[in-house]
Amino acid sequence: MIAENMAQVEARIAGACEKAGRERSSVTLIAVSKTKPLPMLQEAYDCGCRDFGENRVQELTEKYEALPKDIRWHMIGHLQRNKVKYLIGKVFLIHSVDSLRLAQEISRESVKKHVLTSILIEVNAAGEQSKFGLTSANEVLQMVEAIAALPGIAVKGLMTVAPYVEHAEENRQYFHALKQLSVDIRQKNIDNVSMDILSMGMTGDYEVAVSEGAGYVRVGTGIFGERDYAYPAAEK
Repeated sequence: MIAENMAQVEARIAGACEKAGRERSSVTLIAVSKTKPLPMLQEAYDCGCRDFGENRVQELTEKYEALPKDIRWHMIGHLQRNKVKYLIGKVFLIHSVDSLRLAQEISRESVKKHVLTSILIEVNAAGEQSKFGLTSANEVLQMVEAIAALPGIAVKGLMTVAPYVEHAEENRQYFHALKQLSVDIRQKNIDNVSMDILSMGMTGDYEVAVSEGAGYVRVGTGIFGERDYAYPAAEK
């Protein structure tokens, strides 16, 4: 099932890239493996997937220890400051930085472990009260400028979690706005900041996200099926 799903997702990403005049290599597929057991991740790995996304620190670190070391782990869920120390040195990219205090903690732990941690700034593009992330362009720019001065940390772009909608096209406006925001920030030429990565689009709308410039799409259900909340590593 996973191999078939992976092939279908790959084909749809390739099709979206072709329509948008983009190279397929410009989009990275992140298999969102939260709550999924190790054999399912191994199956996706055997199909060629090397980027996996997790929502919970404990689950990510346990899977990190158990699976091949060439996997690039992405922290895509809300991150508490007291959990940062467990991630640093293990995670390829933290997508969900939504406060300066969190960035400062990432910086401290990164300096302590002599590593450079890449992050994305989380933007609540639709302004939904139920979601994390910054809601205004000014907030994002101010935070980017503040984080840029921190050691051990590099701002690589922006991330958003779009609303759950019936028709994917309804989210185009949010993906377009995130792309435009990244262009505006890039034009500021801030040291230690690149806007090379836009993490946007999930199972229901990743083709629209690709057409609006997504560099990373996060697909869980489309690869693994519905979530399994019985997974033993689930964090309280």
